[in-house]
Amino acid sequence: MTARPLVSILTPVYNGAAFLTQCIDSVLAQTYEHWEYVLVDNASTDGTADILRDYAARDDRIRVHTNTEHVPVIPNHNIVARLVSPEARWCKFLCADDALFPDCLERMVAVGLTHPSVSLISAYQLRSTEVGLSGLPYPSPIVDGHTIGRLSLLGNLSVFGGPSAHMIRADFVRGRDPFYDESNLHADTAACFDVLESSDFGFVHQVLTFARPHSGSLTHAVARRLNTFLLGHVKILMTYGPRFLTADEYAAALDQRMKAYYKFLARAVLTPGRGEMWRFHRDGLAALGLPVSRPRLARVLCQQLGQVITSPGHELPKLLRLLRRSGSEDANWHYWWAPTGFEAVRTMPRAGGANGSTPLPPQAAPPHHAPAPRG
Repeated sequence: MTARPLVSILTPVYNGAAFLTQCIDSVLAQTYEHWEYVLVDNASTDGTADILRDYAARDDRIRVHTNTEHVPVIPNHNIVARLVSPEARWCKFLCADDALFPDCLERMVAVGLTHPSVSLISAYQLRSTEVGLSGLPYPSPIVDGHTIGRLSLLGNLSVFGGPSAHMIRADFVRGRDPFYDESNLHADTAACFDVLESSDFGFVHQVLTFARPHSGSLTHAVARRLNTFLLGHVKILMTYGPRFLTADEYAAALDQRMKAYYKFLARAVLTPGRGEMWRFHRDGLAALGLPVSRPRLARVLCQQLGQVITSPGHELPKLLRLLRRSGSEDANWHYWWAPTGFEAVRTMPRAGGANGSTPLPPQAAPPHHAPAPRG
């Protein structure tokens, strides 16, 4: 490994002209200069191609690949993952509407050099005007991967963020094809659990990335509208829960997630224009071996309507707003009617912490994973 390891920055983009210049400029402004930048244009129809062509002509560290035809978003991420240089030590995915702060790579690479057992590094992220990601005490530059995976599945931590927030060791990305699960819109979160099964987690207690929520983004256009988060995270729980949780924790987590899911489905039944949303969740749950139980759904719907009768002052306004399918961006409202699967799970207490939690020490947790370079 060289003293200054190569970082491969990866941006899949489709019709990203509005914010692409700011994104690329943030890479060019990095204080850490040993990087390559690979961008995949997913057959854009706006000015994206011209922007990419201009930047590639100016800096030979920038490589551009153009798809001959448009592909879905996760397959496009896998296309750019296949273009990582064999010399790269780290991969930094960067969404085309996001940006890096100037010292992002410098600080993340420093954690990787200091702690070679770390394969996933994250940091605080500025989302519009609010700082996101939380749960780790300061300082915690390195934590055992299994601990991070367990607490994340139980909803006690939020440290992964989207692809722009974290950096992954390149041999993990090169080591499997496709890198992201193309059946899950939230495959970036699932990939973090794959990495943490055999390595440790690093965290920089600084704001190093900027995420731009906006009406044209995939999160807003699809994930938020259909609440794909809930199905995606149930799938993640079913895949990784048996690996990171005890049998009792997994059973409790799945039970609570499904209770929340049926509340959501009951509210979705009352939502105008619910057809697309209903089909997405019905078919997705069936694919997981959890077909919707109509008797259970009917019971939960009666319970929801019963709450309106017993507490009309509190519940009736929610019901009326639901029936009107308000387009409000009020976060508290959205979380009430559409839980995401991030909510904390109540589990049986076990040694090490109350309510099943594992307290993280104020100092760095000693890693038990040895470095495991992969081809």
